Amino acid sequence: MKPRIGLTLGDPAGIGPEVIRAALLSPDIPRDAEYFLIGEEGADRFTPGVPTRESALHALAALEEAAERCRSGDLQGVVTGPISKKSMHEIGFDFPGQTEFFASWAGVENFAMCLTGGKITVALVTAHVPLREVRSLLSKEEIERVGVLLTHFLRLRGLKCPRVAVAGYNPHAGEGGDLGREEIEIITPAVEMLKARFGALAEFSGPHSPDTVFCRSVAGEFDGILCMYHDQGLIPLKLHAFDQGVNVTLGLPFFRTSPDHGTAFEIAGKGVARPDSTIQAVKLAVELAANSSRLTTIA
Repeated sequence: MKPRIGLTLGDPAGIGPEVIRAALLSPDIPRDAEYFLIGEEGADRFTPGVPTRESALHALAALEEAAERCRSGDLQGVVTGPISKKSMHEIGFDFPGQTEFFASWAGVENFAMCLTGGKITVALVTAHVPLREVRSLLSKEEIERVGVLLTHFLRLRGLKCPRVAVAGYNPHAGEGGDLGREEIEIITPAVEMLKARFGALAEFSGPHSPDTVFCRSVAGEFDGILCMYHDQGLIPLKLHAFDQGVNVTLGLPFFRTSPDHGTAFEIAGKGVARPDSTIQAVKLAVELAANSSRLTTIA
């Protein structure tokens, strides 16, 4: 059967409607899938570049419909258009972002945020939290948990023995303890736990110095990088592949991807928004749905 993929427009006052529609018209998206546009009805009544309470409510209704259709099995995956977190929070959306929304709707606690584009794939041990809180959230168990999800994702994409680099937390990965002991006390033990868990089915290394590990990935040395916090992973990925980046929620019983950009209200309706990232998000959702039966799960 063809994968059934839903697409939400995001906030209809942003660039979501135009990039989603452009993606669906692109010859680059797979034609061996069925696509369903969610939230199209009534979206044209909103003014591009002018977000309102009503446009946020419209985006929320589309998200809830998409999540329910995925949960019921009607859809195998969803590609979500960008929303305004500020606007959503003002209408009572009690989640840091769409990642956490879909995990809650699916009843999943073991999930993570992953982004992929060009030659960089990153998963985040901590995501939408203030930087000052990152250290208190780091643990061997959390690093291992997200490392497992990242490895499953890479194997789902056809890599039989993924090469996963684990980034350090401190400059120069702690410089042997001179610049911090998190690498010695938390990250190195987590790397050893991952090695023991996967054996010959994956290669783990690190902690690596964060200022060089991404260059090494672009050079082809690694298939994925496990990052300790949000900007550690997203800044280099967006610098490397801004128009190709895709956000993936790991750990869901269905597949959720999204373009790696925001609502861009300032250019909405001007005809200049590029659909490249959305096209990649559609392609990845179809790929994951098609490959899902091939993955041998490792507990």
